[in-house]
Amino acid sequence: MSKTQPYDWDPRSPEVLENQIAAYDDMRARCPVARSRHGYTSLLKHADVLHAVRDHDTYSNAVSRFPSVPNGMDPPEHTHFRRVMEPYFAPERMQAFEPVCRTLSRALVQALPGGQEVELMQALAWPFALHVQCAFMGWPQSLHEPLREWVAANHEATLRIDREAMATVATTFDSHVREQLALRRDAGAAAPDDVTTRLLHEQVQGRPLAEDEIISIVRNWTVGELGTLAASVGILAEYLARNQPLQQQLREHPERLDAAADEILRMNSPLILNRRRVTRDVTLRGRKLRQGERIALIWASANRDEEVFGDPDDYQPERNAPHNLLYGAGIHVCPGAPLARLELRVLLEELLGATTTMAPGAKPATPAAYPGSGFSELPLRLTLHG
Repeated sequence: MSKTQPYDWDPRSPEVLENQIAAYDDMRARCPVARSRHGYTSLLKHADVLHAVRDHDTYSNAVSRFPSVPNGMDPPEHTHFRRVMEPYFAPERMQAFEPVCRTLSRALVQALPGGQEVELMQALAWPFALHVQCAFMGWPQSLHEPLREWVAANHEATLRIDREAMATVATTFDSHVREQLALRRDAGAAAPDDVTTRLLHEQVQGRPLAEDEIISIVRNWTVGELGTLAASVGILAEYLARNQPLQQQLREHPERLDAAADEILRMNSPLILNRRRVTRDVTLRGRKLRQGERIALIWASANRDEEVFGDPDDYQPERNAPHNLLYGAGIHVCPGAPLARLELRVLLEELLGATTTMAPGAKPATPAAYPGSGFSELPLRLTLHG
């Protein structure tokens, strides 16, 4: 790092965005603790990312300018809100939601055209993410398109680092949530028994959740999931289309789908990064991180670290499972992991069950732009039963 260039890389440069995964692989080898020109330091090694997520006293989650419940909290505050959230993803809740998820998945898969090239992101990945997440929250179909537009606007503002636009986008989303909350309050005892209604009756430390706290929770459960869920569908479908033997193996052994999905998404992460704030001066791999400095935990790099996984593209689900950071680690491990796994497993069961083959299309897939991951366009050719 020279005096004339006080940073190591630009993670938003055209060269990085052309192939984010390859760029992270290269940077991990050259400069695993890398200062970004955008004011934060990236951690790219598995050991460093794991250390940071486990040492929440040194690496604080309180980084957002907006309320973030509980993602942007540290203990003991985080602990109280986490206890409220975890029951929503308990096994019995997932079991009850599975038939809804399957009905939606089957309908979307059955609508796919066979024998011709289909752009899977718009034909399946995004519709599935929007349908299933709204169904989980108890929201109407009329919100599907506004939420899709919201995600696109949020990605664009984030890429430009346009804080004014990001604030406007956040306000737009909040208005959708406030409307859903108001409808349920007005309905009183006649309100639907869904996740959104239940949140209105939750308490933390003996008091009701404030509306801004509910909105923050809902933002994480919807917007936080829409992009990663759609990206996950695309990543999984593209990988299986290129790997016909595994594709057929999973048709014959659907009980292996959970492990397969975790491993494929380890290799090509649907979530690029999360941020932290350093609470005290520390030194990491010879780099001094000052109190208050912002860091980025690059999941898409840590989960491909050769020191942990060997060849990062070697498909070894059983061997790699104990080290996979797909859903994070420590006290901030993703509470919605059971829901995400359920949704992906059910959709893959329906997609593989409805097809005899999935193959790459004539045109190559188009990588998604930061802060997204996976693909923005994914041409595939599907051969359907019958």
